[in-house]
Amino acid sequence: MVQIPNTPTSADVARLAGVSRATVSYVLNDTDAVRISEPTRRRVHAAARELGYVPHAAARTLRAGHSRMVLMPAPAVPVGPLYHRFLGELQAALGRLDYTVVQHGAVGQGDEAARAWAELRPVAVLAPGSGLGSHGVAVLKRAGARAVVTLGPTRVEGAHALLMDHTVVGHRAAAHLHDRGRRRIGVILPEEPGLEFFSRPRLTGVRRALTGTDATVTALPLAYTERAASELAARLPDLGLDAVFAYNDEYAMLLMRALEDAGLRVPEDIAVVGADDLMLGRLLRPRLSTVRLELPSGRELAGLVDHAVRHPGAEPEVRTVLDATLVHRASS
Repeated sequence: MVQIPNTPTSADVARLAGVSRATVSYVLNDTDAVRISEPTRRRVHAAARELGYVPHAAARTLRAGHSRMVLMPAPAVPVGPLYHRFLGELQAALGRLDYTVVQHGAVGQGDEAARAWAELRPVAVLAPGSGLGSHGVAVLKRAGARAVVTLGPTRVEGAHALLMDHTVVGHRAAAHLHDRGRRRIGVILPEEPGLEFFSRPRLTGVRRALTGTDATVTALPLAYTERAASELAARLPDLGLDAVFAYNDEYAMLLMRALEDAGLRVPEDIAVVGADDLMLGRLLRPRLSTVRLELPSGRELAGLVDHAVRHPGAEPEVRTVLDATLVHRASS
């Protein structure tokens, strides 16, 4: 019979570290109320690692009224490598601050979702989009969340806000195309469900950039398939367009291939600009012009979350965190 070793306890950690169980609790729960010297903290952490001791999350949550969990609801829309890289940086930065980032599957919307999140007793919630309302924020705070941070185009009462307005992306693309002499500009609107959260503001940004000029804007719905791209490429000469802002680099690359198959030259016949600055776009011929999105570092956002958790009564902070830069290459 295989012998299952006894689960190490905080008492075992205390004996190995030569401290009291209370000291172990203070150190591993990162309690601010009691000052513990740095050598003692290192000794306790070393003993816990040697024994393989892991604090009981549920018990710790009961004692503190909250966990060390930062809950990030899984986005309800398709996301690309830029978001995944950002999330990876954020998880690593929060991990170094002794938090655990948990992605939670979508359960309902808005305040209904907030009640589901509250059941997990997170210490902080990073809520993407604009579905969360002030009532949902209150539900989370009553359940022990010390910080609620929203990521979206507008702020929500009671929550910290990281404002991410995608109109700037379309604005940068349109201004560049207009400066390059393009006057009949098409804007790809993906038909993929959920992407309108990003594509509509980008279209608005294009229109704002060209307001009062002699340029025209044409919305171009497009499914992410080779057939749909081929059909659009065949129609472009009849539409009289001389440029396309293709929502992102993936749609731009799909369209560029279809344009080549249709015998249209980029950029001589039609200029193309994407967004996200994917490496693959630099490998195309012609190389793809793009809009590079500038997001805060994961470390910066982790610092904001940590500060909000430590100062739950502070006035909610509002930051504009999305900017964009046009990267000019051969396709425009």
